[in-house]
Amino acid sequence: MNTILTSAALICLTTASAAMAQPVPDPTDWDGVLAEAGGQQVFFHAWGGDPRRNDYIAWAAEQVQDRYGVTVNHVKLSDTAEAVSRVVAEKGAGRDSGGSVDLIWINGANFASMKAQDLLFGPWAEQVPNWQYVDVTGKPTVQTDFTVPTDGLEAPWGMAQVVFYSDAERLPDPPASIPALGEWVTANPGRFSYPQPPDFLGVTFLKQAVSALIPDPSILQHPVSDADYDAVMEPLWTWLDTLTPNLWRSGRAYPANTSHLRQLLADGEIEIAFSFNQSEASAAIANGELPDTVRSWVLEGGTIGNANFVAIPYNASAAAGAMVFANFLMSPEAQAHAQDPAVLGNFTVLDMAALSPEDRALFDALDLGTATLTPDQLGDALPEPHPSWMERLSLDWTRRYGVGQ
Repeated sequence: MNTILTSAALICLTTASAAMAQPVPDPTDWDGVLAEAGGQQVFFHAWGGDPRRNDYIAWAAEQVQDRYGVTVNHVKLSDTAEAVSRVVAEKGAGRDSGGSVDLIWINGANFASMKAQDLLFGPWAEQVPNWQYVDVTGKPTVQTDFTVPTDGLEAPWGMAQVVFYSDAERLPDPPASIPALGEWVTANPGRFSYPQPPDFLGVTFLKQAVSALIPDPSILQHPVSDADYDAVMEPLWTWLDTLTPNLWRSGRAYPANTSHLRQLLADGEIEIAFSFNQSEASAAIANGELPDTVRSWVLEGGTIGNANFVAIPYNASAAAGAMVFANFLMSPEAQAHAQDPAVLGNFTVLDMAALSPEDRALFDALDLGTATLTPDQLGDALPEPHPSWMERLSLDWTRRYGVGQ
């Protein structure tokens, strides 16, 4: 029997042994996590379509580099599914450690898919130090992602709720409901649009519409059923059939994303825009992108809201460093910085009553801007439908209304 190993074989065995010996960080031993995290490179896969959010991630990365010696590399995605597919492929190839994705900004269907396939590390999120400040009572979506319990497999880093915004001088009395919006669009053709699905905000608009148009929106909290899908969706398709020819460019083209939609409003091509960032209009005013007469508003009965999450894949190379970064994102300092409209405008996931006076002062000092609604003005957020509705809505919309159909 030949006992001589080639260099390649030795490298493979050494790599495999190192991977097998790789410690599993324990979030209850935070000193141990910090010790392991020092010097690690974290590859954070997150949507890269918003320059302000990219700048915020860069700021947070700089903080954890300086404080903990953790290097965070932002891998900018156009679609979160890119990172999910990579983890799926690695599992299929037997790469159960040393993975290329350490942390993902993830929500909804992608989280549900990874959780169902056991592709996530944890539970860990509710055991790291800054979880003690998270508002689990007042913001229940920090533990439920599109109706799916998070079970400590992902950590929240910002609250999001749909807000509409328009120039109050040009549109002093904006439509206050989805049916009213449809009537306004018919009376003002070419002055409204929404991002093209499967863009997340575009699909959210469809979910907002169907929630308002069907008799019992609670059905959306359960997985989609073939038996009643067509009947449930019929009011939406009927409404869109009327809406579409009256959209910007007669529905033959759509904005690519939220930034494009905002630019159309700035250019005067449309009258109404909307966002999943409550402070987007104020930030755009501060940056000189929109006039200071723009104001935000929500629809009667509420708008869809959720939390933004980060999760660690089961085979992450730098799980400890990923936990350190995620924990920092939940810190009062990072949350207050993110809530500043001049920075990002994300509303916090934290409970003000749980914070020290010094930390509360960070939030009290913020000027949210003239176009940002207060929590009372926002009202209660409507729950996200089950992820399966988003998947079907996106596919069916593309078949019915997609460009070139």
